[in-house]
Amino acid sequence: MMTRRSWVVYGMLAAMWAMLIVWQTAEHLRARQFFHNMVVDRGRSISTTCGRLMRARSFFGVVSRERLEAALNALVDTNELRSVQLLNANGEAVASAGVPFELPRRNELKGGVLWSGGAVVVENPVDLGTNVPQLILPREIREELRSQETNRAPAAATNVAAPGTNAPRSRFDWRGQGHPYWMKDDEYKTLIEKKGAHTFVVVMSTEMIRQAGFYDLWMRTIIALLGTFAVAGYGLAWRSLEKTSELQLRLVRASELNLHLKELNLAAAGLAHETRNPLNIIRGLAQLISKQQNASPETQAKSREIINETDRVTAQLNEFINYSRPREVRRAPTDLSAMAGEVVRTLNFDIEEKSIQLQLQIDPLIIEADEQLLRQALFNLVLNAIQAVPARGVILIRASRRNNEEAFIEISDNGPGVPAENRAEIFKPYFTTNEEGTGLGLAVVQQIVLAHGWEIQCLPNEPAGALFRIAHIKVKNKD
Repeated sequence: MMTRRSWVVYGMLAAMWAMLIVWQTAEHLRARQFFHNMVVDRGRSISTTCGRLMRARSFFGVVSRERLEAALNALVDTNELRSVQLLNANGEAVASAGVPFELPRRNELKGGVLWSGGAVVVENPVDLGTNVPQLILPREIREELRSQETNRAPAAATNVAAPGTNAPRSRFDWRGQGHPYWMKDDEYKTLIEKKGAHTFVVVMSTEMIRQAGFYDLWMRTIIALLGTFAVAGYGLAWRSLEKTSELQLRLVRASELNLHLKELNLAAAGLAHETRNPLNIIRGLAQLISKQQNASPETQAKSREIINETDRVTAQLNEFINYSRPREVRRAPTDLSAMAGEVVRTLNFDIEEKSIQLQLQIDPLIIEADEQLLRQALFNLVLNAIQAVPARGVILIRASRRNNEEAFIEISDNGPGVPAENRAEIFKPYFTTNEEGTGLGLAVVQQIVLAHGWEIQCLPNEPAGALFRIAHIKVKNKD
């Protein structure tokens, strides 16, 4: 269950992550808008450049369509600038360059801009920096105007002086009158509507801004992912810190409980030790009573029962005191074969009493162990096997190298074995399947084995019986 502090931390991390995502999204949209505006500004800048080009190419308000289109075609670059069209006041093309395209409707242009597929259409009025209209005339119309000028006023075209000057008026020089002197106003107005430069329409490719937008999106996605990983990492770090704090608190409590249990263990061991003295007195008195000549058979029988019970309780107290004693391992080179032989000789009476066939298969090994503790562990294991097997049973003690650095010891028998469900419980204190056992023998064995840093297992023996294996015993190699 998460604490209130954890909810606050996770909430802050989630808020930071959300702010990062919103920030990167807003920045990407801003970057896209910047790229769009940059392309539109670029298109309008190109149209302004085209206007300056027209002004440079014009001759008294007339621009050659052929020369203008040749200049525009040289300006067009299909990677950026796809097409340029120059429109009159009626929206009709009077000059064009680049890839042909269909002119959009007026209502389709929003702010003079239309985004269509992989291109953007930019409409920009012609800015020539002068009030003189610019006529985009092809060669045949210019020739026609020249013929009209010649037919209608040949003398005026060559001899009439310009207003305010003494020089004769040049051909197509009508700046002083506002229109050609040989044309009527309605004719000139119609000519301007059809051939006058009014609006530039520039078609720009959006491939560059698409790539720039994709690159920006990719980079911001990486930033968002890194931020997500950072937030997730902070969350996991906080969770680990919280669990570590909980574990430390549990360890402190467990240490306190362990200290308390150790004190109880020492108190119980002391109590058990003190209990043996009155038991010895009771046993001695019962022996005196049983040896009296005038004691009745019933009294002697009761006395023997008292002796047996005190012996049983004393054995249990001895086992408990042995189990509660701290295990301080003093490692030394130990001859495993000789020590196993001593254990077998100690239990020789019990072995002969049940006619047990005990076999020793121990390789010559020098191991690093506490000899007294290992002797006690082997004694308990062999005694446990003697108690488990029937008369004329078989017990095998085997020891060998596992590899160059480790060895193992196995004690197997052909008794009833240990059920699979009890193999994990058999090393616990006071757990026993033997009615006469105390339940501490195998617990003491495990205690000694773990104190050495070894491992003990209870396994099934084929075809019947139990097998106890002590592994990871360090071998003392000869120098």
